[in-house]
Amino acid sequence: MPWRDELLFQHAQRKNDSQWRQRVTIESPQGTRLVVDGRTYLNFCSNDYLGLANHPHVANASVAAIKTRGTSSGASHLVCGHSDEHHLLEMEIAKFVGAEKAVVFSTGYMANLAIPQTLLGRGDLILQDRLNHASLIDAGRYCEAKMKRYPHLDQNALEKLLTESQARRTLVETDGVFSMDGDIAPVHALREQCKNHEAVLLVDDAHGFGVLGKSGAGTLSANNVAVSGNVLMMGTLGKAAGSFGAFIAGDEVYIESLVQFARTYIYTTALPPSVIAATRTAIELIQTESDRRKHLHRNIKQFRERIQGHAELGKRILNSTTPIQPLVFGSSLAAFKASQLLWEQGIWVSAIRPPTVPKGGARLRITLTADHDSEDIQQLVDVLNSDPMKRIIAESNQKKLEATEPDREVNP
Repeated sequence: MPWRDELLFQHAQRKNDSQWRQRVTIESPQGTRLVVDGRTYLNFCSNDYLGLANHPHVANASVAAIKTRGTSSGASHLVCGHSDEHHLLEMEIAKFVGAEKAVVFSTGYMANLAIPQTLLGRGDLILQDRLNHASLIDAGRYCEAKMKRYPHLDQNALEKLLTESQARRTLVETDGVFSMDGDIAPVHALREQCKNHEAVLLVDDAHGFGVLGKSGAGTLSANNVAVSGNVLMMGTLGKAAGSFGAFIAGDEVYIESLVQFARTYIYTTALPPSVIAATRTAIELIQTESDRRKHLHRNIKQFRERIQGHAELGKRILNSTTPIQPLVFGSSLAAFKASQLLWEQGIWVSAIRPPTVPKGGARLRITLTADHDSEDIQQLVDVLNSDPMKRIIAESNQKKLEATEPDREVNP
């Protein structure tokens, strides 16, 4: 089959499986209300958990930095693109999460690629939770170390792999908060397992940083695990921090190795100083405006109480105490129909379908933020419990769910 025709066949197959994705163009800043084609939608699918993406202090910091520093860093960090803004941000992040040192990357994907490619080689081993983010999985595929994946949150399976390993060096990787299920990795127990087997633990805390812990320092802090010794932390800055980029924090030796040898750090232009200035302000707000985080967790509790008051919805909501609240429909078509019904009612919740989630696990990925209020939550629950939604759920109940443990390929 000609190359182009093969691609068209793949397109048709994805559409037939109700897995075709389309980009929606927004005409407003991020927030609980988004404008599309002149219509305002109540937004329940953003990762702007603390509502900082359009915070005036964050925006003003960015504008001020553009006026004094321009719009680009001009070069990579090791040429002439590493400004005092970058230096200060790295110091501030390290202090915030309790690490010796931190280094800022342009994206979380690039940060996750850097770690195994820099720190591991032939004869080494990566062990990953099966439901890790796609960037962690890709990082394992693209480096010289061997990669194995253990069943989700199965510490016994991980222990067996660690015990049987003859590898020179071993890296265990896990999400802190799993991006599609919203559950939390047992990082304290994982740290101890890694310590017992002289392995290093990497926690991708993209969805925990800013949200969990007394000060918002993330999953490790919330579980009294220090970002030191055999523990590394990756955090993204485009979710709860409302900005852009990512960081890796940990022992100075590991971090300096990334600065010296990580190709995704060395061979890319540094983030603009305006982005860094915005991030510095956001991280200050995370630490000083704790009411945002408290309100977010009240919203999570309220949403779950209201959902669980409806029997069928209560059965479908996964057990999550984080802003990620997945409502599982099973079939891709049912999840798509549910998303469309919400859209028609002025509510935006994305349908997440394979390969982002396992087959039979298509869902609405509902995300809550600090800027939602009780009325917003009730509006969402009312549509989820409406008669048209009940019909979609009834249809999905009639279909046998498919097996649920294929490889995870993509995550947002």
